[in-house]
Amino acid sequence: GKAAIDRLSVDMSYQLKKHGVATTTLYPGLVRTEGNLQMVEDGTWDEASGNLDLSQGETPAFSGRAVANLASLSKEKMMGRSGNVEVVAELAKELDFTDVDGNQPASIRSLKYLAPNFVFPQIEKESGKPIPDWIKENVPDILLPWSVFSSGPPPDMDSR
Repeated sequence: GKAAIDRLSVDMSYQLKKHGVATTTLYPGLVRTEGNLQMVEDGTWDEASGNLDLSQGETPAFSGRAVANLASLSKEKMMGRSGNVEVVAELAKELDFTDVDGNQPASIRSLKYLAPNFVFPQIEKESGKPIPDWIKENVPDILLPWSVFSSGPPPDMDSR
């Protein structure tokens, strides 16, 4: 799973540092891949995804832009990040780039992403009442710490 890849990135960063090679793990958000778009067209997306709104997803190009922006960093800055887990949306804010439509999607660990996609639907399902629009439209873009998630943080990420 992802934890193994995160660990591999950290281990590789130690092994490859002496050769001047940096490693990273990228975490994109919800991505509008060809396969996902085909599922929408086929009518299978909602059930497979738990009704996630794919129209709010990132394009594959957004991850490509993250890689290009990381590659443009100085060697010193890149080596300083080596072994990190990088969330594409968080990199976009930090390094000031956008998706092809000019947007910067919310991070997969932001309340702005999590509340509408996971929290609000569950509240509406259990209460039988809709979440008021004034709440939906004012969710703050606050990052939850990695430790909130069930698998815990990627290696050394909660200190960021």
